[in-house]
Amino acid sequence: MIPTIDLAKLNAGNPEALAAMKEAATDIGFATVSNTALDGARVRDVIETYRAFFHLPETQKLPVSMADTGANRGWGAAGSEQVDPDANPDYKQYFDCGVDLAEGDPLREMAVYAPNIWPAEPANFSEVLRAYYADARGVALDVLRGVAQSIGAQRDVFDAGFAKPMALLRGNYYPSRPDWAGAKDFGIATHTDYGCLTLLATDGSPGLEVRKRGGGWIAVQAQPGTFVINFGEMMELWTDGAVRATPHRVVGGLAERISVPLFFNPSHDTNVAPFGTDQIQLAGDHLAARFGETYLHLKKDQPAGS
Repeated sequence: MIPTIDLAKLNAGNPEALAAMKEAATDIGFATVSNTALDGARVRDVIETYRAFFHLPETQKLPVSMADTGANRGWGAAGSEQVDPDANPDYKQYFDCGVDLAEGDPLREMAVYAPNIWPAEPANFSEVLRAYYADARGVALDVLRGVAQSIGAQRDVFDAGFAKPMALLRGNYYPSRPDWAGAKDFGIATHTDYGCLTLLATDGSPGLEVRKRGGGWIAVQAQPGTFVINFGEMMELWTDGAVRATPHRVVGGLAERISVPLFFNPSHDTNVAPFGTDQIQLAGDHLAARFGETYLHLKKDQPAGS
């Protein structure tokens, strides 16, 4: 069973909300969260903005192709990401954007902080996404504070790590499952998220499945305005295994599906080694390694010209 959490109650320290968050964080790794600063109308506007972009002809998306940026900014074509080496590349499309750093900031030279690139159409694309990105980060930080409190840590224990977050906003476009799809073809294959916390908005369509601890899958749906949250490998590392990263997937169905995850990741130089140890594990190094294993245009073992 996926816990359901009222964020306003969690922020207020409500014992039932904290208990539900503790269950989500330390057991199944997923929850749904409602009553946030982002209502259903706001989320639907973002989803339809992404939909308008994804429905454009490919020729209009190619100028912002991620394959040409060398970073996780811009459009990713179907088949350009492979989260499971034992499955075929994922058949979804996606669009990534991140934090806007000031001109002259040396971090802009890093791929995880690369400048955003925006398509010419839809005309309001960058405006809608930038505003949502800023507000979604605020919601994610509130959720993360609730996680900290639920596991017995100081509520603000993670705050300092997010001064210049590598937070990535993505729009995923899952078309109806192709006729040619076989047992190794997925909208996104089984994986755990790489970072800390994922705040996921969806259009309400089914498709997301969470792996149960004892085997099998749980289907998870949420209407716009209710968010699915889950935790990634970095949070599991940072909390020395107290918080769980859970495998999940999207198989795909008859209808197209759009989801909007915010991958809420800390600043590049944040040490995400377990609290209280002398270890050093920079958040940026962890993400760079995992991105290099996932994005086909970043794979180091690709033959020249492939």
